[in-house]
Amino acid sequence: MVSLSNQTRFCFHPNNLFVSDTRRLRISGVNFPRKIKVKITCFAAERPRQQKQKKKSQSTSDAEAGVDPVGFLTKLGIADRIFAQFLRERHKALKDLKDEILKRHFDFRDLASGFELLGMHRHMEHRVDFMDWGPGARYGAIIGDFNGWSPTENSAREGLFGHDDFGYWFIILEDKLREGEEQDELYFQQYNYVDDYDKGDSGVSAEEIFQKANDEYWEPGEDRFIKNRYEVPAKLYEQLFGPNGPQTLEELGDIPDAETRYKQYQEEHKNDPPSNLPPCDIIDKGQGKPYDIFNVVTSPEWTKKFYEKEPPIPYWLETRKGRKAWLKKYIPAIPHGSKYRLYFNTPDGPLERVPAWATYVQPEDEGKQAYAIHWEPSPESAYKWKNPKPEVPKSLRIYECHVGISGSEPKISSFEEFTTKVLPHVKRAGYNAIQLIGIPEHKDYFTVGYRVTNFFAVSSRYGTPDDFKRLIDEAHGLGLLVFLDIVHSYAAADQMVGLSLFDGSNDCYFHYGKRGHHKHWGTRMFKYGDLDVLHFLISNLNWWITEYQVDGYQFHSLASMIYTHNGFASFNNDLDDYCNQYVDRDALMYLILANEILHDQHPNIITIAEDATYYPGLCEPVSQGGLGFDYYVNLSASEMWVSLLDSVPDNEWSMSKIVSTLVANKEYADKMLSYAECHNQSISGGRSFAEILFGGVDNGSPGGRQLLDRGVSLHKMIRLITFTIGGRAYLNFMGNEFGHPERVEFPTQSNNFSFSLANRRWDLLKSGVHHHLFSFDKELMDLDKSKGILSRGLPSTHHVNDANMVISFSRGPFLFIFNFHPLNSYEKYDVGIEEAGEYTMILNSDEVKYGGQGLVSEDQYLQRSISKRIDGQRNCLEVFLPSRTAQVYKLTRILRI
Repeated sequence: MVSLSNQTRFCFHPNNLFVSDTRRLRISGVNFPRKIKVKITCFAAERPRQQKQKKKSQSTSDAEAGVDPVGFLTKLGIADRIFAQFLRERHKALKDLKDEILKRHFDFRDLASGFELLGMHRHMEHRVDFMDWGPGARYGAIIGDFNGWSPTENSAREGLFGHDDFGYWFIILEDKLREGEEQDELYFQQYNYVDDYDKGDSGVSAEEIFQKANDEYWEPGEDRFIKNRYEVPAKLYEQLFGPNGPQTLEELGDIPDAETRYKQYQEEHKNDPPSNLPPCDIIDKGQGKPYDIFNVVTSPEWTKKFYEKEPPIPYWLETRKGRKAWLKKYIPAIPHGSKYRLYFNTPDGPLERVPAWATYVQPEDEGKQAYAIHWEPSPESAYKWKNPKPEVPKSLRIYECHVGISGSEPKISSFEEFTTKVLPHVKRAGYNAIQLIGIPEHKDYFTVGYRVTNFFAVSSRYGTPDDFKRLIDEAHGLGLLVFLDIVHSYAAADQMVGLSLFDGSNDCYFHYGKRGHHKHWGTRMFKYGDLDVLHFLISNLNWWITEYQVDGYQFHSLASMIYTHNGFASFNNDLDDYCNQYVDRDALMYLILANEILHDQHPNIITIAEDATYYPGLCEPVSQGGLGFDYYVNLSASEMWVSLLDSVPDNEWSMSKIVSTLVANKEYADKMLSYAECHNQSISGGRSFAEILFGGVDNGSPGGRQLLDRGVSLHKMIRLITFTIGGRAYLNFMGNEFGHPERVEFPTQSNNFSFSLANRRWDLLKSGVHHHLFSFDKELMDLDKSKGILSRGLPSTHHVNDANMVISFSRGPFLFIFNFHPLNSYEKYDVGIEEAGEYTMILNSDEVKYGGQGLVSEDQYLQRSISKRIDGQRNCLEVFLPSRTAQVYKLTRILRI
């Protein structure tokens, strides 16, 4: 079958864009079908081919070495026969899937690079190529303001050159020749659209360049048979049959066998003078076989010369003209900024769709139909990257953001405003990464960006693609990594702007029937077992890294895609829940494949799994039966804090529950991303901790002041213990670091489309309680920034007292003590430590500059250990613990006893 979706990698023509791959070409053999089969192979080329085959088989065995589909179960000592069998079957299915992929694609990089071919792309030969997938359509065309929205002006050609067997549509938009200009001298004339002047503009004709190539490139004798292509067969005919040879088969008679003819040739030419042509000899290896095998053996000198010979690419490039010459001769077929849509004729009638691979889209606005925007800025106005990517740190301090609500004014903020105002704040606050939500295009603003309509397009409500590039570039310049909250677990159900019923069929990108719809959210569910859907999704992941240089992803709501019940089912803490009939094995294989390809193509990429069901092996290597993520999100922590603050009196908080929830799974604690509150607490009807703790409190009254002190104390303690007892990653949502007092409420019909709560109160940072909370959060970040708290291994929790409501744990040379009791303070509280020495308090949540009461005096900041066994430790400290306070000590001097 013929497929336009398979990208051609090799081409002898100078127009080939992949000229660096021409070195891969090797002569594999020439076959002459006759009664006696003769196979002639070139030894000079055969040797690398054999080595390549050997290398391929060796790489296959290397890939299998160390691969254990149930490896992580063995490591954890888990013996579950049914789940182990599920993992083995999944591993086999994944291998079969990879084989199927490689039948369609050159390699896995090709699978992940669909954006290089699909969508709208300028071609070197003064045209624009468009390609998209719509297997259910019968006719495809591009309509837009550049062609009067005509469905016949720019349509796909009939046959395989316009619509292949896999449903891909290919449309060429030719640039228009300006009035008075003549067609190019070369049929395949190329243009360099970036440079104003190139070698092709020098006035030298193509014939002169080709003559120059023949004169300079070919050595004497090499071009002899190129110029006279009939010379070789004519001489062979004359040598075999003489000047008056037979003209018919009857006159031909018997022909001597190949070996006899070869020996005759050698005898006749044994005294020939030296030639510049390759010296060859033929060895017969076909004795006793029904066909003859002859190896063509050349001299080592000529073999080396053959492989060192560079292709004549520089001469081809000399024919390429520059941007100035192109603009002088042609009018662009589709100018920058043009509006366009994809027109399909389907069995149910005509459809107009926003192309699935469009990179800039204007969604439906004020009743107007959505359209794509052709983004092809001129070289002088296109954004140019300035800053390299930061190195991946040992620990992550992530600042989660939403661009639209990042401003102080009641409006949708832009990329430009976020870049100039928010990024410096993030750097000043001590974070080393930002995580952006709602970046891919989505029609409805109130969905926060979780109902994506256009997966390759930056949301136009915030700015242009170049504005987003500048945001990422400036973040990198500040040393901040940039992560995207990516939504591949479902898609918007919108038809006019999204992928639903894209080509008129109900099962193009999504499952058919009920399976294709989320049970509670009304979104569409991807068909992960389809190769073209995999091509789309994995290319989408690679697109944001390649085009916008993002540093990683948080995969949103994995439970929605892993299970056919979308995660809305009761789990019995049994491994059967993770391998029963409700588990979508295709979705799991997509996640594995995505992690494998991303980490192979981009070794420094970071992937984070958000899965409320904590699927087994989330962060285990793929080779050991895992899904291959770098981190997983501890969703239980924030739910626990909300439950305690909303429903449990302060004196009934369980210290054991707090520790067990925050530490979670000890085997994967190092891979855990912790947060006290993220956007879920301040979006979609939730409340931030600050609003729960001291929202609406009257500071002037005695009771109000007491409530404020309680709220400020718990706000600091919750963030400190969540930050320090977890894994190597921590996340905070924008504004919560200073106790944002108001929830986030996006404009909807229920609030009369008001923007009053869709912003951030940055003015609160100047003074008061919010300034104190920000100062404390900044000190938290500095604990890791300057002292490496999060990267010092897992904490050792040795004191959890539910009666006294005290928690203590150590992490390297640092000791953390928390007193959650609402009333009791402890004058001399014994806390166990292993190492004897002097401990200095480096952080005290009760300091006045953090909004505390300053009850601990300066002389109590230095503590000397006591030789007394406490909590299973050899020594202890006697510390003063005011109620609702936390203290951090550092071992500053070791005492040898």
